[in-house]
Amino acid sequence: MAAQSAIAIRDFDDPSYDPFSADDVNFGNHLDPYPQIAQWRRQGAVLKGAYRPAMGLAAALMPDRENFLIVGTNEINTVLTDTSRFSNAAYKFNLGVTFGQGSISTMDNPDHGRWRKIFQKIFLPQYVSTWGETIVDPVVQTLMGKFLDRGHADLIEEFTLRYPFEVIYRQLNLPQSDIRTFQRLALGQTDYVNYEKAIEAGQKLGEYFKGLVERRRAEPGDDLVSLLALTSVDGEYLPEEILISFLRQLMNAAGDTTYRGTSVLLTALLENPAQLEALREDRSLIPQAIEEALRWDGPVAVQLRMAACDTQLAGVDIPAGSLLDVVAGAANRDPALYPDPDRFDIFRARKPHFSFSRGPHICVGQHLARVEMTRALHAVLDHLPNLRPDPDKPRAEIRGTMMRVPRHLHVRFGD
Repeated sequence: MAAQSAIAIRDFDDPSYDPFSADDVNFGNHLDPYPQIAQWRRQGAVLKGAYRPAMGLAAALMPDRENFLIVGTNEINTVLTDTSRFSNAAYKFNLGVTFGQGSISTMDNPDHGRWRKIFQKIFLPQYVSTWGETIVDPVVQTLMGKFLDRGHADLIEEFTLRYPFEVIYRQLNLPQSDIRTFQRLALGQTDYVNYEKAIEAGQKLGEYFKGLVERRRAEPGDDLVSLLALTSVDGEYLPEEILISFLRQLMNAAGDTTYRGTSVLLTALLENPAQLEALREDRSLIPQAIEEALRWDGPVAVQLRMAACDTQLAGVDIPAGSLLDVVAGAANRDPALYPDPDRFDIFRARKPHFSFSRGPHICVGQHLARVEMTRALHAVLDHLPNLRPDPDKPRAEIRGTMMRVPRHLHVRFGD
């Protein structure tokens, strides 16, 4: 079974296909969407038939549904928290196709609450914090060790793009020989423009995980797959569809999102050297630096919901089945909440942001993401003295519409 699973994922390793290059098409390539978002906010809290961010398969499969853009902060909070009127079923048409319909992101209560509480226990802060030294730090040190003596690096290509995925691989105790293809599969799952590749990636990850779960049940270890494989509900193992869907989604939720958040954090600090220096002088500022980066340019700027019934929001009638693009980035840049919201400022008064969503679907892996971002920033401060942008390379540009990230972050360090 092990050999068959390894072959299955390596079949995806087609050199002519690059899932990394599909990011712009799937999630947008805007350099700065926030002036447009601010203009929408001035027009109204809820806009019918307005500009749609790239929604990939959901839009492709549901072209006749009405759509609404939600940019008012109160309305964003309402849509994310009022599950009686606004459903996560919209994700059945994109994430559900590739992650599987067992993904908790596609579910509403009571099913969502039943399965989420099981996964949530695994990612509680008291457990996640122990992974910092045992898993995260060795990954960070290994990756940095490859460029420390050089005095220059692309912190995206050589560090932030790789390390959160490497953390997952160690959590799952995957063979080193499978890792590169695994990352391609994880990203390929959400390449909805290349629909056949997205389906193929989801299927191959599913085949691989089924074999892996079987082996870990027979010979359990202390890895995350063994823990999940042996978890029982009412005396029975987690249903296969639920477990495999979760493992597929973990590849993206814990890998892709953390890569984006850490990349934005480091870019913002390099563009604000006084704040970077303040962190060098006082490491206690790190938590607020992370939260400010998540607020200022969160990795997931738009979330998706569906109207579960005919309803009204901000005086706008919304028919049942309509798609709602919930612009978390609008709430995170609301001047009523954050003075001078377009400015990155780690010293501003801290208020809860929307980057990990709100309500019952708030990100299960948010504590792990914060641990990974924290450890990465400590490593940068510890090992990259005199860190500054490389004057001989293009400056970093954070791009994207639905999901945001810089593609490169060229730096110099040392003398």
